[in-house]
Amino acid sequence: MDLTLFVVGLVKVVFGGLVAALGIGLGMHGLGRLLDSHPVEELRQGNVAAGLVHATSLVSLGLLVQHALKATGDAVDIAVQNPPVPPIAVLQLMGLSLVHVALSLAVGVAVLALGVRLFDRMTPGIDELAEVRKGNIAAALILCAFLLVIALLTAPGLQATLNGLIPFPQLPTGMLRAPA
Repeated sequence: MDLTLFVVGLVKVVFGGLVAALGIGLGMHGLGRLLDSHPVEELRQGNVAAGLVHATSLVSLGLLVQHALKATGDAVDIAVQNPPVPPIAVLQLMGLSLVHVALSLAVGVAVLALGVRLFDRMTPGIDELAEVRKGNIAAALILCAFLLVIALLTAPGLQATLNGLIPFPQLPTGMLRAPA
């Protein structure tokens, strides 16, 4: 058993859990605020349509942010498998990883909110958000599909844009090893 990799794996699990919790909070609050909805109140009232849209927005946000965790994990894996890594480099990597994840969450929320606003403009004659607030499940399902498509199609661009923040450790020439 490789204790170092085991500990790194546990740290990744904890980091992923913390990002998920932060993402859920930001997703519920941020999207609710940007879209002028009240997710907790809508859920308390048993609005299934609103529940579908809020659940899908969280899944979509997860699709947008997952690359930030993967990039961080890849950088950590490279650093751990190619010691020695100076402590300052570890601290720098941790700090930049937090910035990367925070930016991914913020940009993800903005992308989804702008996408919903764009979709609303593309469909004159129907206010999807108002329909969802009234409990219209058909409108909710269309909005859910739109959120997922927006997330799937913008995630690669977000990944490419924000990956420049993670400083992958420099490996000595000829020492490159495939991850385990």
